[in-house]
Order: sequence, then C-alpha cells, then structure tokens
Amino acid sequence: MLEVTYYGHSCVAATDGTHRIIIDPFITGNPQANLKASDVKVDFILVTHGHGDHLGDAVEIAKRNKATIIAPNELAIYVSKQGAQAHNMHIGGSHVFPFGRVKLTIAHHGSAAGDGLVYTGNPCGFLVTIGGKTIYHSGDTGLFYDMKLIGEMNPIDIAFLPIGDNFTMGIEDAVKAVEFLRPKKVTPMHYKTWPVIDTEPTEFASKLKGTGSEVIIMKPGQSITV
Repeated sequence: MLEVTYYGHSCVAATDGTHRIIIDPFITGNPQANLKASDVKVDFILVTHGHGDHLGDAVEIAKRNKATIIAPNELAIYVSKQGAQAHNMHIGGSHVFPFGRVKLTIAHHGSAAGDGLVYTGNPCGFLVTIGGKTIYHSGDTGLFYDMKLIGEMNPIDIAFLPIGDNFTMGIEDAVKAVEFLRPKKVTPMHYKTWPVIDTEPTEFASKLKGTGSEVIIMKPGQSITV
C-alpha cells in the first residue's frame, strides 16, 4: 500500500509505511503549503531542478533528517556544497534505493539556483517505484512526444502533471500528456500558486472524462492511497 500526499504547487510526499520520500519540497514561502519545513520527516528528497519553488527547503530538510537528496548531477553537486548528502544522477539513468527504483526522465524547462545565478544542469522528471506502485512526477515541463514512450514502457499508477501554463504545460497540453502516458490516476499540480498560473483543475478534469485515467484534484495536505 502506498500513501501519497500533496502539499501544493509541485510538492508531493509518499510513504510505503517504512520509507518516506518527498519531491520538490517548496514549503517555506509556498502560499499553498499547510505545514512547516521543520515538520517534514523523510529519508530521501527528490528534486527535479534548481528553481527556488522546487529546490525549496530541500537542503534544510536533508540536513535535519540526515536524508539524501536525489537530483540531476549538477544540482546534486550544488546541494552537496551546501552541506547536504546527495546522490547524483542524470537523464535516462536509474538506481535502486532502499525504498525502490528511481529513473530520471527528460523535462523541457530550465534549472538554476541562488536566484538564477548558479547553473544546476538539466531539469528532470522522476519515475519512482515505491510500495509496488509507480509514480511519475514530470517536474516543470512542456509537452514532449517521448511521454508516449514513458507511458508505453512504464505502467504508471499515478502521474503528477503541471497545468498552470506560462512556465509549464497548460491544460490542453497536459490533457495530451495524459493521452500519451496513460496513467491509472492523474493529479494536476503547479497551478494557482500565483496569479500568472491561475488555471482551473476542474477544466482539466472535464477534458479527461472517459479517457480511462481517473483525475484526482488534491487539496494541499490531502493524502490518498494508491
């Protein structure tokens, strides 16, 4: 059994009852978050790219929990220099951790930390297998055709996809992404955090009726069993 919790924006946590992970822990300064970074207890932290609304509190959480940050190579080097323990990976690579397998996918976006002054390599998405289930967290990305391959090669139990537009896919492209990926469940993310990404998740859900993918619009702090 896998419990998945959404904390707003792109922050997703998961536990199989033994291991605890969190993805893109932007909590401090996140107007949607309903917890404090000091409340987070995890074993591993996955970060898709270096932007502040994704790297967020990762270093502080890692240090306090003695947790490992899993990230693309240059970003992993960056957080290591901040005193965090890191596991370096890169696009297309996979590794088996105590909680399960992680594979990095491409993402069409940017990646820089420190107010955009420090280059942190390529952004990524994550395929995470934990508790016998597979999560696809796309990170910040535009639509890309290789999502079709990702869906063909991986039975995805739940996908987290951005719908906010402007910085990432909007609703129309996210709907096409679901067509390519064919996940059992899909949850929209990266919307309504700020006015510029104020899109309606109910519109996303309505466009996916009858597709075979169940849309779950999660409120910040909400948990579901996958």
